[in-house]
Amino acid sequence: MAKIFKHRTDVPYFDYKDFKTLQKYVNQYGQIETRKKTGLTESKQRQLSKEIKRARHLALLPFVN
Repeated sequence: MAKIFKHRTDVPYFDYKDFKTLQKYVNQYGQIETRKKTGLTESKQRQLSKEIKRARHLALLPFVN
């Protein structure tokens, strides 16, 4: 599979309020993309998943598309 993004992202950190950026990392079924597809480091991937889960809890992102 080809990577969706390059190894580096333009976003220095992820924020749950920036749901438009977070939507890029969620697939059509509402699942968080894997590290292989996103190209993020382990710590950035953990931060990303934490912020996506926060945004879902606050109803900024849907659980299922």
